[in-house]
Amino acid sequence: MSINEKFMRFFNTAGPVKSDKHYCLPPLDRFDTDEILTMIEQEKYFILHAPRQTGKTTYLLALMDYINKQDKYKCLYFNVESAQPARDNVKRAMRAILNELATSARLYLNDTYVSEIWHDILNKSGEYSALNETITQWAESSPTPLVLLVDEIDSLIGDTLISVLRQLRSGYTKRPDLFPQSIILCGIRDIRDYRIHSSKTKEIITGGSAFNIKAKSLRLEDFSKEDVKKLYGFHTAETGQIFENQVTEQVFKFTQGQPWLVNALGYEVTFEMKKNRNRSISITSDMIRAAKENIILRRETHIDQLVDKLQEKRIKQVIEPFLTGENIEQNRPDDIQYLIDLGLIKRGKEGLIVSNSIYAEVIPRELTYTVQDNFMPLFDGLWYLTEDGLINTEKLLNSFQEFFRENSEIWIQQFDYLEAGPQLLLQAFLQRIVNGGGRIDREYGLGRKRTDLLITWPHKKGVQKIVIELKIKYVDIETTIAKGIKQTVIYMDKCGSKNGNLIIFDRNADRKWEEKIFHRKKKYQGHVLDIWGM
Repeated sequence: MSINEKFMRFFNTAGPVKSDKHYCLPPLDRFDTDEILTMIEQEKYFILHAPRQTGKTTYLLALMDYINKQDKYKCLYFNVESAQPARDNVKRAMRAILNELATSARLYLNDTYVSEIWHDILNKSGEYSALNETITQWAESSPTPLVLLVDEIDSLIGDTLISVLRQLRSGYTKRPDLFPQSIILCGIRDIRDYRIHSSKTKEIITGGSAFNIKAKSLRLEDFSKEDVKKLYGFHTAETGQIFENQVTEQVFKFTQGQPWLVNALGYEVTFEMKKNRNRSISITSDMIRAAKENIILRRETHIDQLVDKLQEKRIKQVIEPFLTGENIEQNRPDDIQYLIDLGLIKRGKEGLIVSNSIYAEVIPRELTYTVQDNFMPLFDGLWYLTEDGLINTEKLLNSFQEFFRENSEIWIQQFDYLEAGPQLLLQAFLQRIVNGGGRIDREYGLGRKRTDLLITWPHKKGVQKIVIELKIKYVDIETTIAKGIKQTVIYMDKCGSKNGNLIIFDRNADRKWEEKIFHRKKKYQGHVLDIWGM
């Protein structure tokens, strides 16, 4: 990297975007800003929401700057997350919120009025009306109507959140002379989906009830394919480094436009992969694939937050059927919406799907992380390779079959997602194998009744592609095999593979292992498939 390049912009993966330092799309183009300005003009209170690290704060800061330049309103952005540690202690939380409001007004607006009044108001009015009274006095003293942009509203919990929402609601009728013209609450979820537990009254309060003045909820969407191309184009324009054809297509395929993932791949491939700091080197699809693997292996904060959420019961109840290929049996609209708001899943043409292929890969890999480590002393070395460096698939799966028969009951108990135990155990085994130089691509989802795996293994003479389809036996074995063979061949044709394997797990505890364990070869449409019973 040259000395001059130290001052060039880069892809941002932490905190709000700063256009002088980071490649970025125009923030105000991310929402329909004309619609937002109209709602502000109409004195409406409304919600902006989106998953973490999608650009919400960047947008709000840009919106504040834009509005203040018009000299029509006094607009302030402030973040209430500093009150989160107070939890249900409303007094402590309100002190943190008012202090943040005052600090933000001083820093962004050069306005010290709130700093001068909030301490006395909190002492005289108490924590359950201090926010309302402070904002009221500030609005009354302001020569122009106030507009408040409140970020991280859902970082608050319990009685603190209830109090904030109700104090804002109680001031609504005083707008615009004695309360803000408009208030925008920003967080991960739509406020209507909040289920707030009050420690004080021992009841559940819905967000829609506590803030029933909400006019509308707007969601910040992911980048489009064109957005990705434009963002990466900034790097080429400023450094001369070229992204080869199909690279942005590949990035979009992996990320589906999730902003943090798009930026993380861009930063990884242009800065973290140090050889690519030589800007005469073109960025290829293989480099993007390697960048994706690096991000997953490092468990970046974004990925780590995703993994942490997988332990929540309400998330497990939705994600587990994805892994088993079953349907969500119970009616769980709140849980499903929760996962959509978090950005874990989305509604596609075929129903609910995992939001992008990186998340789809992270989920089973992280759920099997410890088991992969436990496999290391049992299956060490490259025993599964031929002299030509190819994977001996039959030797590999025969070893797993023996292991599964002897150990599956104990090992499956290591998984929190027990219903998906057989599929996860095999994927942990295979992940341990391919970490020696290959990769696994996965296709799974609700109602598919199967999991499709593609192992890609580079060797001296080219690339080996192995297809493995996983099914659970629900009906008689011959019907399961017949249907599975057709599905496996379709996936083989899609992947360009001549090596197909169908694995059928029989979870009937009353059936003897001699009946479950088998290995057959079947011909179908010019292909020879290996069928494995376990």
